[in-house]
Amino acid sequence: MGKLSDRPDPGTIKPECEICGDTGWVRYSAEVESMDFGKIYPCEHRLAEIKEANFQRLEKYSNLSQFRGLKFESTNEVGVREDAASQELFKNAFYEAKQFAEKPNGWMIFAGPSGSGKTHLGAVIAHERLNRNFPSLFVFIPDFLDHLRAAYAPEADVQYDSLFQQIKDAPFLVLDDLGAQSSTSWAQEKLFQILNHRFVLKMPTVITLAKPVEELEERIQSRIMDDSHSRYLSVGVQDGKWSGSDALELPLFKEMTIASFYPDRQGSAELSSTQKASLKMAYTLAKNYGDNPEGWLVLMGENGVGKTHLAASIAHTTQANGRKVLFLIVPDLLDHLRYTFRPDSDVTYDELFEEIKHVDMLVLDDLGAHGTTSWAKEKLYQIINYRYVARLPLVVTTNLSLDELERSEPRIASRLADTRFSVPFHIDAPNYGVTLR
Repeated sequence: MGKLSDRPDPGTIKPECEICGDTGWVRYSAEVESMDFGKIYPCEHRLAEIKEANFQRLEKYSNLSQFRGLKFESTNEVGVREDAASQELFKNAFYEAKQFAEKPNGWMIFAGPSGSGKTHLGAVIAHERLNRNFPSLFVFIPDFLDHLRAAYAPEADVQYDSLFQQIKDAPFLVLDDLGAQSSTSWAQEKLFQILNHRFVLKMPTVITLAKPVEELEERIQSRIMDDSHSRYLSVGVQDGKWSGSDALELPLFKEMTIASFYPDRQGSAELSSTQKASLKMAYTLAKNYGDNPEGWLVLMGENGVGKTHLAASIAHTTQANGRKVLFLIVPDLLDHLRYTFRPDSDVTYDELFEEIKHVDMLVLDDLGAHGTTSWAKEKLYQIINYRYVARLPLVVTTNLSLDELERSEPRIASRLADTRFSVPFHIDAPNYGVTLR
């Protein structure tokens, strides 16, 4: 229980406390009539341990581990953009954010182009609240919706009701990338329920926008743009710049042109007539599609049959005709999207994601080689579904058949198999790489 003593001078306490006998608890001298009589209190070194444990608990709750170390003191008050207009906007938002972190009242909305610093400011505010020992929760909206869907499963670690209430009732909440989520009626309804709950109860909330506010659902717009409750701040001027790159710049892919693909494979006597016909048809489809990229082309087959070569040749032809092309290997694409969540990324998630969705020509190489997490499936579906609805050109290569895709990713398979818009073709041939010249 510790020793009966006068309250010690904190400066005299050692790591192995001589006052409490290293139990971590003390009782202080007090009269019998005192409310403190007989009570035990944590010793000074015990208080430090409790404070640290409490901070770690709050940090775990906050979901801020990916932004560890962010502070107002280490943030450039004019942001990272070079144009004077963006710097002025960011500076104003920076000082507004500092005041909000000290005394949060209502909502703070950050709007602006990708890379303007919206997420950074939201994370810094949450960190400041955390450092003041106030519970703060940082939520990336598309991930939260993925977790919420998964919470319906009976074996889920956290059940739906518990997770939903945690977000709704968080004492301080940062909602990052509103508008980046899939626009299903279910997703819209869940978000509105959260926002409306916090709006009615006037709970402090920071929101960063992934798209212009006028493109959001009308009900959500009305909450965000309520001047009596929200402060709406622009943090940068749109410049249309994206610093991404694609695999077409790699030396091997530069060699993969339609002229270097040999459908008859001279010297390969083992090819059957069926295999030769299959390669010739694949060559013809790729050549015609490169000259006139309309609809989709899905190339299937085993490793090494020439799918990637033909897809790259289409990309080269389209690029030579003056159209913007992205050639992306699916596992690498998902890695890049995940990397954009890091504070040191030079391109933000919404910027990269929107570029991929809207580019003139998109090639997705090696679909099916990626991880099968719900997040990966959702991101790929969002990209493919957008281009399906918008009727934008897409070339896909995969080692999987349509039946195999149907079992693993039915929503994607349904789009690729729609022959009104897509041409799925299975290349029946042995490994082609050895005859490439």
